[in-house]
Amino acid sequence: MKIKSVQPFILHVPVTGSQIADSTHSITHWGVVGAQVETEDGLKGYGFTGTHAHLPGDQLITRCIETCHAPLLVGEDANDVHRLWLKLARNPALQWIGRAGITTLSLAAIDIALWDLKATAAGVPLWKLLGGQVRQKVRAYNTDIGWLSIADDKLVEGARRAVDEGFTGIKIKVGSSVDRDLRRLEAVRKAIGPEVTLAVDGNGKWSLADCLRFCRGAEASDVFWFEEPLWYDDVKGHAQLARATRIPVALGEQLYTADAFSEFFAQQAIHWVQPDVTRMGGITEVLQVCEAAHAFRLPVAPHAGDMSQVHVHLSYAHPACEVLEYIPWIKACFTDPAEVVDGHFALPQEPGAGTTPTSDAWQKYRQATA
Repeated sequence: MKIKSVQPFILHVPVTGSQIADSTHSITHWGVVGAQVETEDGLKGYGFTGTHAHLPGDQLITRCIETCHAPLLVGEDANDVHRLWLKLARNPALQWIGRAGITTLSLAAIDIALWDLKATAAGVPLWKLLGGQVRQKVRAYNTDIGWLSIADDKLVEGARRAVDEGFTGIKIKVGSSVDRDLRRLEAVRKAIGPEVTLAVDGNGKWSLADCLRFCRGAEASDVFWFEEPLWYDDVKGHAQLARATRIPVALGEQLYTADAFSEFFAQQAIHWVQPDVTRMGGITEVLQVCEAAHAFRLPVAPHAGDMSQVHVHLSYAHPACEVLEYIPWIKACFTDPAEVVDGHFALPQEPGAGTTPTSDAWQKYRQATA
């Protein structure tokens, strides 16, 4: 499977409704910024990263794919995924200009495309290449009903509706004010009852003092985890919070490398591990994080930055993965979309990673790469 070409692409897909917001972001579209890897015999693999649909920023990623990473891949054997990951991730010239951010997002898109290509060529869904099916079901939790931009009454309605649809897990956003967020948390818990897991996500907004105050009021609501309570790189602060509250700490979507996770493990600053294949160096590096988490007996809940397409395969194949986020914005853009049935993700059956865009998505949402 000799690589013939690597072509970048950008899709901008509308979010649920006209706009959503958490404590730090407000967006109208999700960016699917990716790479198509084609072999000399005509096989194609697709991979992508996720952005807030910021076109100049997205074009920086596609420029990196086209000018930095693609030349290192043309003529290589696409089967050699791990070797090619090392060639790109440990390239001295690219390390000099960035070991995280744009270069990592570019690498993620390419790595996912290579895994998709390898599974497609083998005629099997990706989870079979990643080790086979290790669990019967992957439980889905719904985040799309929990944005801070949703009014209190609509938040409660959406949580009830999600439970009626079969979801056994809900996550709501916090980070506006402690008093408002506690009020919303208590209202949702009352609406969904004690059996449904209820997590919260601060998106790195609050100080340690705010987090401690919130946790004191939130413990009575049986919070499943507090995600990104503090600034993403504050290992010490997360360790202090983890020791001060009974609410488990979750994080990972803003960590770019396995090394970044290692320090959180070492400082006992994390209870739920949330790597993202679209923000780290793709599947290859996330597998390293999953293995490390498993060694520490820590559960993994992959962050659904790819809106679950690739993470469904990972979650069925790796024993550390226990639950998976559901945000449906882009699932209709793919020929083998992530589907939730009775509160669980369906086991993918089609060859590949489920990352091939539909012709309709290509026509409706494609943006210029330069």
